[in-house]
Amino acid sequence: MRIIVGVSGASGAVYGWELLKFLSGEGHEIHAVVSANGWKVLEHECNVSPQDVENLVTRLHAFDNLGAAIASGSFKTDAMVVAPCSMRTVAAIAHGLADNLLCRAADVVIKERRRLVLVPRETPLSSIHLVNMLSLSNLGVTIMPASPGFYHLPENIDGLVKCMVGRIADALGVDNQLFPRWAG
Repeated sequence: MRIIVGVSGASGAVYGWELLKFLSGEGHEIHAVVSANGWKVLEHECNVSPQDVENLVTRLHAFDNLGAAIASGSFKTDAMVVAPCSMRTVAAIAHGLADNLLCRAADVVIKERRRLVLVPRETPLSSIHLVNMLSLSNLGVTIMPASPGFYHLPENIDGLVKCMVGRIADALGVDNQLFPRWAG
């Protein structure tokens, strides 16, 4: 699959980082774009550099490059995810403010009616946040708050992260065995 992975400046960069590692290991074509604050959070929370990301992906696109391939609907992609997704990015996407490559790529995915998954990581949520997410959900965007399950009895934080990354992969249509599935 050809998948766009965006990382914006919310806490929870581990979800984006672990998703990149998983998708790369599965041989998917990954186009990544990271906001300026996304880089800060990746470095602070995961000790990840731009070179680390570049080593995993097919193409790392500059955040301000609105001429990149992923900014065009004629560049076919299968899906896009933003993990984590800041409330600023949610708002910009909800209102069509495609002033950077991350938001423009999401705008293209919506207009082309492709699969878009947003992983907001914020609490508590204000009415503004909820309205923006509802607006996107009504357009067919999957809103997947970073809320890992506990039913699989994770033994550590890695187990929680893998559960969430597995659920994100599910939403993208990517088969995985990252966490034990509920069997009743």
